[in-house]
Amino acid sequence: MTQSGTNHNQDIKFFSTCPQSSAVDRESFMRKVIDVAQWSENAGCEGILIYTDNSLMDPWLIAQVIIQNTTKLCPLVAVQPAYMHPYSVAKMVSSLAHLHRRRVYLNMVAGGFKNDLTALHDTTPHDKRYARLVEYTTIIMELLRSDTPVTYAGEFYTVDKLRMTPPLPPQLFPDVLISGSSEAGVAAARALGATTVKYPQPAKHEAGDRSLNCAIRVGIIGREFEEDAWQAAYERFPEDRKGNLTHHLAMKTSDSSWHRQLSELGQSVRGTESVYWLHPFETYKTFCPYLVGSYQSVAAEVAKYVESGYRTVILDAPSSKEELDHIKSVFRLANQMVVR
Repeated sequence: MTQSGTNHNQDIKFFSTCPQSSAVDRESFMRKVIDVAQWSENAGCEGILIYTDNSLMDPWLIAQVIIQNTTKLCPLVAVQPAYMHPYSVAKMVSSLAHLHRRRVYLNMVAGGFKNDLTALHDTTPHDKRYARLVEYTTIIMELLRSDTPVTYAGEFYTVDKLRMTPPLPPQLFPDVLISGSSEAGVAAARALGATTVKYPQPAKHEAGDRSLNCAIRVGIIGREFEEDAWQAAYERFPEDRKGNLTHHLAMKTSDSSWHRQLSELGQSVRGTESVYWLHPFETYKTFCPYLVGSYQSVAAEVAKYVESGYRTVILDAPSSKEELDHIKSVFRLANQMVVR
């Protein structure tokens, strides 16, 4: 789904999202992962995001399954410092490259659900977690790019003459993505040269930081006609009182900047005529806004994001191959709309 021809002379990268193991029964989970990965590759996606938290399967094992069942799709693996040493992350990246000659992207996660962090006894304050993430990611990157032993002494991590084997081919060096919804997140992205990921407001209120690579995470439901799109949207995400209550409970136990920002935004955009839709987020069905409407109206919104400087789009998990076909139609039209 990579498109070109924008006013930045740079291709836009598109990622889909892998189904979560907590949402699919064990017997059908692997088949679902393979299906979504193959749909995504056939649609032209650069890669596929694999979540991580205490309730989910290990993302590296899922990445291996995806790599073995596709030819070029790149796993975008969520990495939480509490789960493994930075050396282990670098070893995973270099090992997958050595075995499969496949590039891996890294989605660096500073925090997580508050209850998950409590269970792990991670009491690090929000902004300090980003400072820790900078050290953590710096060690990973130095191990992967260096052909000599790496020594690093920081506040949170220290390594001494640590060497990475097998070495990583330079052309498979990973790009890094990191949440950019807080000032601490943006500062961390700037320090690392990473892409900032934002759960955006409506496009008219968004302006990407031109000094950084910027990404948005959204779901898309587009159809040729407006009413068909909204029918599909409500069939996929019906009203759900229990989901509303779960969302409000999660809000109380989260210190996530993007979670709070989206929840507050939902109150202001509710009832307005817009392609921007927060109902799936507010019923705890997903963790990003949706764009819903005709190909024309959704494409116009996407084009505005692109013109504002967002160079990467991470889509929500697709419900079907046909849904990705509809999304392709949206982006094909959006690419024509972008001001050259």
